Amino acid sequence: MRLFDRVADLPVAVESVSRDRFESDTSSGFLRKTTVFSLAGDGAVGRGEDVTYDTEDHDALADAPEDAFDLAGSYDSFADFSAALDGVDLFPTKDPERETAEHYRRWALESAGLDLALRQADTDLASAVDRERDPLRFVVSTRLGDPPSADRVEMLLGRDPDCEFKLDPTTDWHDELVSSLAAHDRVRILDLKGQYEGTEVDQEPDPELYERVLSGFPDAVVEDPAFTDETRPLFDGHENRVSWDAPITGVESVENLPFEPSWLNIKPSRFGTVESLFDTIEYADDRGMSLYGGGQFELDVGRDHIQLLASVFYPDGPNDVAPREYNLPDPPASLPTSPLEPGDDPSGIDF
Repeated sequence: MRLFDRVADLPVAVESVSRDRFESDTSSGFLRKTTVFSLAGDGAVGRGEDVTYDTEDHDALADAPEDAFDLAGSYDSFADFSAALDGVDLFPTKDPERETAEHYRRWALESAGLDLALRQADTDLASAVDRERDPLRFVVSTRLGDPPSADRVEMLLGRDPDCEFKLDPTTDWHDELVSSLAAHDRVRILDLKGQYEGTEVDQEPDPELYERVLSGFPDAVVEDPAFTDETRPLFDGHENRVSWDAPITGVESVENLPFEPSWLNIKPSRFGTVESLFDTIEYADDRGMSLYGGGQFELDVGRDHIQLLASVFYPDGPNDVAPREYNLPDPPASLPTSPLEPGDDPSGIDF
């Protein structure tokens, strides 16, 4: 049975839709804002988080009338609910700042609908897809400041010597910094940000940087390189270390990569729909690709959802889904450690 078919037939009844705003400072130096959609019906509530990055989009959403997302009704199946979203204007007051936001907001509503359908059926995602919620390995994603230093990595290692990391190399990473970080042997993923365009974290393809990190961290997964005539040859023989994140929005996007990947970063919101997400997970599993989850500074239920999905489908990967406390500028002294244990009373998409 196709993975999506295991949840497609769940009925869902929606009586009301509400929205709540969240915001928090982050370790990357920006104020994060998100919006949570809550779908209520039949005594249950399903929730999903819109992780659109641009504040303007959340401000415009806050100004939208209460009935802008009129999803009230009884749906014979979750598949019918998802199909109904095809006709919803996700940005009723203004166009999104970036096209990617369409998928982010769609995922917020899709995940809220699935959460509600599972709760109304008195079940949880793992049970519905006939899998287990396993202990969840996670890595900590952090940037190293300007100018870059190993201070934050060393601070976190002082609290948990077994902490693992996903780092974002930049052109100003020097040999001494690479050697210092590599000496800890705790860096698992290096995100080159070469597939981003028009963001504050864009990193231009830099052959010297690529060569420095490929040699300096010989066992780390290298995510989202930008291939040019100068950078592509550096990956000859290293293709099995390359992972992809920003381009991955469905099966077709995987098929369009420069070569069949060994690794994929799965960020559910990039897929927009549950069906696209599940189809891609199945496609990757069938081909022996290694998967891990990715985070987007979720501030509320969205973090729980990506942790649950990772726990069910790729629990042993270097999952960039650390608890939210790790994203604070000054994290508390006592932090949860990897692996995370699932909760005792699963429901919906709860971890």
